[in-house]
This record gives sequence, structure tokens and C-alpha cells, in this order.
Amino acid sequence: MQFLKILFWCLLAFIAAVFTISNWNAVQIQLWGGLIADVNLPLLLFVTFLIGFVPTMLYNHAIRWRLRQRLATCERELVELRAPRPEPVAFAHAETPVAPITAAGPASDLSTTTPPGSLL
Repeated sequence: MQFLKILFWCLLAFIAAVFTISNWNAVQIQLWGGLIADVNLPLLLFVTFLIGFVPTMLYNHAIRWRLRQRLATCERELVELRAPRPEPVAFAHAETPVAPITAAGPASDLSTTTPPGSLL
């Protein structure tokens, strides 16, 4: 498999070299202010390729970095959730029963002693 990769890149380099040698022509580019630049065609094509490739590559690397950070965060949270938790400590007084609170308290005595219609 490694041999095929090397063969592919050598073939691609050979095709690029043949294209460069056969198209080594000066191209005039009109710039702002009436300036004219003479640039070789292969150099112009390489620069335009880089103008399109570099921002896309930077965007791709930024997205991959962000996704790696999110994945690392999720993995840390998963490890924390899977970690064994300590058993709650039982207190000695927790075993004694607690009497329930009922509505028949001092408030019900107050309502029976106050005559209806009075404020207090």
C-alpha cells in the first residue's frame, strides 16, 4: 500500500512538472492604479490554488480542534459518571422514628375559641 502512495505522488509531481515546463509563459495581470504585473502562469495558478486552499484548511482544522475538545469533555464526564460513588453514611439518630405532624395543633384551638366575625 505504501508503494502505491509513493507511486501516486511521484506521478502527480511528474504531471505538475510537465505542465509547468510546457506552460512557462508570462501572463500580464492588470492591477489597481494602472499597474501591470508580468507573472508566470504556473506561479499564478499555484497562488490562486493557495488562496482557495489555505482558508478551507484553517477552517477544517478549527472545526476538528473544537470537536476534539467537545469529545474530551464528554469522555471526562462519562468517566466521572461511571466512577463508583461512596455509600451514604447512616446516622445513629436516623433509626428512631419521627412523629408525623398533624393538623390538630394550636392553630385549630384558636379557630374554635374566636367567635365568627371577629378579627382576632
